[in-house]
Amino acid sequence: MLTKTVLFLGLLGTASMLSAQANPTATRTGDLKIGGGFSTANSDYGDRFNGGAAYFDFDFLSHIGVTGEFHFVKDQNDLYEKTYEVGGRYFREYRRFVPYGKVLYGRGVFNFPVNPDGFRPNLAYNLIAAGIGTDYKVKPYLYIRADWEYQQWFSFAGSSLTPNILTLGAAYRFR
Repeated sequence: MLTKTVLFLGLLGTASMLSAQANPTATRTGDLKIGGGFSTANSDYGDRFNGGAAYFDFDFLSHIGVTGEFHFVKDQNDLYEKTYEVGGRYFREYRRFVPYGKVLYGRGVFNFPVNPDGFRPNLAYNLIAAGIGTDYKVKPYLYIRADWEYQQWFSFAGSSLTPNILTLGAAYRFR
């Protein structure tokens, strides 16, 4: 009888340690997309600037993430604007559409026209930017994007530079 009691208590103790819930086998800390595209900018300085863009989005919460962007646009006179930006983004999902808003801080480089000495000044400025856009899920791993951004460059040639940039592109989502 003592053996049966000890065995029963041992099994009861072992059963309390067992769990019917499975431990997660895989967890994700975030969702990463990397992409690029064609950009066109309406600049305060010169004509329309055209070029390219590269970007990443890292979404670490269900509607909040971090975004980073690089734009390089130039006009037919070899004036160019190059920007490096990083900031936050808020997004929502509506079936295949993922609209978002973003606020960024960064650095912009402007390549001025050649001066009378034959020198082409190339100066850098701090900037802030805000924008909106939408991603469209073509496949679970492929997104296309339409993005509009307004930039405010500080202390640009005694005033400020405020380009509007439109970008059309595509991104790969790492799963």
